[in-house]
Amino acid sequence: MIVEGHLSEEEVRLQKANELRARGGNPYPYRFDRSHKIQPLLAEHEGLGIEESRSEIVAVAGRIIAKRGHGKATFGNVMDQTGTLQYYANVDRLGTEGLDELVHFDIGDIVGLTGHMFRSKRGEISLHIHTFELLSKALHPLPEKYHGLQDKETRYRQRYVDLIANEEVRSVFMTRSKTIHEIRNYLAEQDFLEVETPVLQSIYGGASARPFKTFHNELAQNLFLRIALELPLKRLIVGGFEKIFEIGRVFRNEGVSFKHNPEYTLLELYQAYADYTDVMALTENLLAHLVFKTHGTYEIEYQGHQLNFKPPFRRITMMEALETYAGIAPDATIDTLRTRALQLGLDPAVQSMRGELLAFIYDKAVEEHLIQPVFVVDYPWETSPLAKRKRDNPELAERFELIVAQMEVANAFSELNDPVEQYARFEEQVKAQEAGWDEAHQMDADFVNALKYGMPPTGGLGIGIDRVVMLLTNSSSIRDVIAFPHMKDRKES
Repeated sequence: MIVEGHLSEEEVRLQKANELRARGGNPYPYRFDRSHKIQPLLAEHEGLGIEESRSEIVAVAGRIIAKRGHGKATFGNVMDQTGTLQYYANVDRLGTEGLDELVHFDIGDIVGLTGHMFRSKRGEISLHIHTFELLSKALHPLPEKYHGLQDKETRYRQRYVDLIANEEVRSVFMTRSKTIHEIRNYLAEQDFLEVETPVLQSIYGGASARPFKTFHNELAQNLFLRIALELPLKRLIVGGFEKIFEIGRVFRNEGVSFKHNPEYTLLELYQAYADYTDVMALTENLLAHLVFKTHGTYEIEYQGHQLNFKPPFRRITMMEALETYAGIAPDATIDTLRTRALQLGLDPAVQSMRGELLAFIYDKAVEEHLIQPVFVVDYPWETSPLAKRKRDNPELAERFELIVAQMEVANAFSELNDPVEQYARFEEQVKAQEAGWDEAHQMDADFVNALKYGMPPTGGLGIGIDRVVMLLTNSSSIRDVIAFPHMKDRKES
């Protein structure tokens, strides 16, 4: 007999589990034969009238999220991944001992229930329990009223509790899963082949970012977690594949913010015999497809803004954006640019080239003004070492970024496929790294060697999956769409 008194909630629950063991039961059995998931079961019995019942015996399983007793009868609610079902039990069906055992289950316990379906006097479709089984004894109680977990840090650190307590959180991650599935389907229909490339790389590249470094004991070799998917994928284009994509995790040893996490999910694709204008069309059609598939419309609300994803998206050059939103004239001198960049927080020790200054000012002063989906095109060539120079202006690169709600969602190039120029670009990056820029590209001689075998004209694209899911679910932080976001270790007192 449980004497609660001075015992903690966890101790009381543990005692219940031990008492079940003493009676020959198992608080953690191996399996349960479930006949139905809850939501399809509710839909199947939608036609029941008040106090009407069915004779068919069904079996459901899930977590108890509410219970209430009424003497010789008890009601409760059980939840599985699909929905919530009310259950009812009485002493006539279960007997005194059986009903007492059921009543002493705790909120949070996972149970298997069998019985017949009926509609209660109050009109709720319910399960009248014939038999029950404890499937997992929960030793920790759920948050107050089971849906009361609101503290952001606790929700991120204990996502398992967050998912139990907050239906809208489960919905976000279901949308994430469906979005990735839909991307795969869409690209497969466009004849793209899904491939996989290494996560551990001896030379990191494909982006300007600081890597995570590790060491392979057997090979006595430094390795890096990839910061992008680009260079291995372009090697596959050299090898003869013409339309390929990969959805994978990438890792950047950088800051954490509402739109940055040290590891995140990236879609990269490459299409032979295409340039950045072809990729632009693919990008807007893919995003529009995802929005419509999720919401049934091209217009969605995101953080107080009404966004319209119906193609075509607006196009603006970077120089037009700088002039419109930052007051930087196309012919601004490098001294003018440097003065403005310093005002915006540029490190005075950094000796930036003109293109890098323009990019810095753009990042600090322009993106915050871009709300509706817009392609910002034609970036300074210095900031795009893997992109072709613009065919009618070699000071620029054939590159675009898709900006939505002040966030970069996609980045794309007409890919540089001239091995001589690519080698020279890498050399410039090496010099920048030696001068103190730790985000510069490394020299990748093997990639240059691959280009010497010939890579066809190619358009490439990278899309941040997490940010797309943020838009689709109206989530204000990337942490809300990553199941287990990185958190700083708590200091033990």
